[in-house]
Amino acid sequence: MANVATHPQTTDPAPTALSAAEIAALALSLAHLGTGPQATTARRALHTLLDATPHDDVITTTLATLTTPLDAATSDRARVIAAAITEHRVVRLCYGDAGANVTIREVEPVTCLVHRDHWYLVGWCRMRRGVRAFRFDRILAVESTGLLARPRRADRYLPFQKRHR
Repeated sequence: MANVATHPQTTDPAPTALSAAEIAALALSLAHLGTGPQATTARRALHTLLDATPHDDVITTTLATLTTPLDAATSDRARVIAAAITEHRVVRLCYGDAGANVTIREVEPVTCLVHRDHWYLVGWCRMRRGVRAFRFDRILAVESTGLLARPRRADRYLPFQKRHR
């Protein structure tokens, strides 16, 4: 276990604002850590960081989702998705939509986000030829195709994110 030296501070540090892409990356990393002591401490730190900003009921629900561990099956799928995002690899999803229609899709994953009670994979759907968001709980299976995906900037795919040129 790593030890970290801390130094007393004379003033409270200013809260650090994170972008939606940074929050998504941190939360996805935490989501599949499980429930061990490091994961619990890391979730508490993220929660503390996010609590530094005022929020409404939607954000409160979203924060609860961000700091709750995923179940084992969803966590396994999250690991595959996280690796594909990092490695810029296309994934093949077996996806059940809201109407219980199941499709197999190749997706170029860009990022993940949480809104209210749900995690989403955001990516370029090759079948639909456009940006789509896929709820984690509706992803029935996921695997890497090994194919390279086009690198895409996450901030262009997240709602409410300021656009930087």
